[in-house]
Amino acid sequence: MGRNALEGKRVLLGVTGSIAAYKAVDILRRLQDRGADVRVVMTKNAARFVSRLTFETLSRQPVPGVEFQDWEQPGIGHIDITDGIDIALVAPATANIIGKIASGIADDTLTTALLALDCPLVMAPAMNDRMYRNPVVRKNIAFLKGTGVLFVEPGTGELACGTVGQGRLADPDRILETLTAALPSGELTGSTVLVTAGPTREPIDAVRFISNPSTGRMGFALAAAAAARGARVMLIAGPAELDPPKTACIIKVLTAADMSRAVLEQLPSADILIMAAAVSDFKPVQTFPRKIKKQEAPTSIELERTEDILTTVSKQPGRRFVVGFAAETDDLLANAVKKLKDKNLDLIVANDVLKQGAGFGTDTNSVIMLDRAGARTELPVMTKAEIASRIMDKVIELKKK
Repeated sequence: MGRNALEGKRVLLGVTGSIAAYKAVDILRRLQDRGADVRVVMTKNAARFVSRLTFETLSRQPVPGVEFQDWEQPGIGHIDITDGIDIALVAPATANIIGKIASGIADDTLTTALLALDCPLVMAPAMNDRMYRNPVVRKNIAFLKGTGVLFVEPGTGELACGTVGQGRLADPDRILETLTAALPSGELTGSTVLVTAGPTREPIDAVRFISNPSTGRMGFALAAAAAARGARVMLIAGPAELDPPKTACIIKVLTAADMSRAVLEQLPSADILIMAAAVSDFKPVQTFPRKIKKQEAPTSIELERTEDILTTVSKQPGRRFVVGFAAETDDLLANAVKKLKDKNLDLIVANDVLKQGAGFGTDTNSVIMLDRAGARTELPVMTKAEIASRIMDKVIELKKK
């Protein structure tokens, strides 16, 4: 999406109590320069750093107070604020606001408005580096990412307290780039996108199974990115502790065979298939309905291959755009190119799971995209939501050719 994608868009800008609150003034100006209509909502502590009058003057709109009775317009103010909003941005986002939204707390105008949103939400954290590394904060951020909230990771440098670390509000250009990418575009309106996500589990007995470390974050992010572009999304997910996009239809599965059946059932209606799931390649030849006692267990387990879903898909009638994934530890490009050709894919997304910041169980990834024509696009380490947005951009680009 281009620079003018914000033209005419209604943006909710939330400002919270960080020393970086003054930078929100610059962000407001940049949004307006791009043609956005900006509604500002502040917390009580944000107003201690920058006055409401400043934002009211620059936005040319009233900034509601933090207490519900301060809202002078008719109607239910904190709900009315979100009417017609295309996208919301919280910058700076403190650990406090992140924790409140992750916990569903609505105790002022901003938190209540954010919980009433029916549009994408982007958060740009700013805080002390030790706070940003705190396990509770990291857990809250991970949870919100799983619900589809996009985060613009803070920069590293000298912080307000004088120390050096990661916690500075991200550069405004990065924030606006993420915001623009998250805007619902409608480019896939009328299309059905089928996404697989998460791991599969192959049972050994009633309590043990073979699986892998996939969390499903990449697949769920792809589902959210497709939904943001107007697609009807069918999400087939193995065991994953994540919430799907609100508009997606989710089908939960357990084994590779379950996933294969679900894919083949939904495939005829799909225009785009994105196979992001980490499907188990092997399963036990023999399974047991009850728990095997340790002293009775065999010393070895015989395995057999599971069905290769992409190979099965390639033999199905009809033409659809198919995206595969290649998670590798060795010979990344060679293995990806082979899979692209062997599975008759339109696009393959390859990543080295041993690379720092990439692979399973992380909030970030780094990938290489390869298409049928041999074009290669490398993406550095960035959030999986950002990776998903770039992948959907590539899919749309290739489908137009």
